[in-house]
Amino acid sequence: MEEADFTLHVNGQAHQVRADPATPLLYVLRNQLGLNGPKFGCGLQQCGACMVLVSGFAHPSCQLQLHRVGAAPITTLEGLTRPDGTLHPVQQALVEVQAAQCGFCLNGVAMCAAGLLRQYPRPDEQTIRNALLRVLCRCGTHERYIRAVQRAAELGG
Repeated sequence: MEEADFTLHVNGQAHQVRADPATPLLYVLRNQLGLNGPKFGCGLQQCGACMVLVSGFAHPSCQLQLHRVGAAPITTLEGLTRPDGTLHPVQQALVEVQAAQCGFCLNGVAMCAAGLLRQYPRPDEQTIRNALLRVLCRCGTHERYIRAVQRAAELGG
């Protein structure tokens, strides 16, 4: 396909980009906008490493074609941090609980948790587990991630 111009609304700012409409959002976020929170993991929407928030809901970006994004607001891991530099409650909880180990899945966990807490400010453990099913953790730190999401809810996530 021929390249086209798009306006993406990422982390509260409008960005003009030029790309093939079928380009995965992940590639534009990383390669054109320099945002390294979302990672390329499997490329099949199965690991969660590429997770972003689209209109406030967690969505894998590795196969989300640019032309399908439209004017929807996109939030990456970088966009969770507050304008004054303080961490989002999810980020703060992940640090407090020392949940991360290798970091491969950290972006997916943070984005799924932020999306979950936006919908359900006080989720029960099963709801948290269900939200994190979309994230593949190679190190087996799921229990710490569950504690971190519970802590984020306490912090007003």
